[in-house]
Amino acid sequence: MDIEKGRFLVKTARKVMEEYVKSGNKYLPVAISPEFKARAGVFTTIHTHPGNELRGCIGYPEPIMRLIDALTESAISVTRDPRFPALSEKELGKIVVEVSVLSPPELIKVSDPQEYLRKIRIGRDGLIIEKGFDRGLLLPQVPVEWKWDVREFLSNLCMKAGLPSGEWAEDDVRIYSFHSDIFRERAPNGEIVKGCHK
Repeated sequence: MDIEKGRFLVKTARKVMEEYVKSGNKYLPVAISPEFKARAGVFTTIHTHPGNELRGCIGYPEPIMRLIDALTESAISVTRDPRFPALSEKELGKIVVEVSVLSPPELIKVSDPQEYLRKIRIGRDGLIIEKGFDRGLLLPQVPVEWKWDVREFLSNLCMKAGLPSGEWAEDDVRIYSFHSDIFRERAPNGEIVKGCHK
């Protein structure tokens, strides 16, 4: 996805958040190109500025709805991510907005779980882990921002799912990978660039 489309998504996500936080209303863009009507997974993430501390991250890993609808829903939901206090109006000028458009998740096939260590690439792959009813997801930018290697990435993925950190090495675990196009503001309401923070 090119930067112009990414710019539209980030600006739309911010407009949705601002409208919802200020009035409780849902902003819906009027002119939508066909690409945004296709189904896709998407996550909206907000960080504090300055400081780059996570302030919320909510989304849809599976392509279950139109991209524009998934973006709108995730942008509203991220303002009340249950891990944080609800986003206030005074914070709107102190956050940067990031949108990740996800490819469909694909099962990583291995005969031995240790193969994950060479099949997963930091900066390229986002991961989903499943074991029974437990499920966790980490976007591709997370291990880059935290400077994790693959083993640390897998351990933190397990903990995100509420599993022991070494559970990825068990045979009854399923791990899926996906890629994402990431677009973000450099500063609140600022220039929009492609890629994650290094």
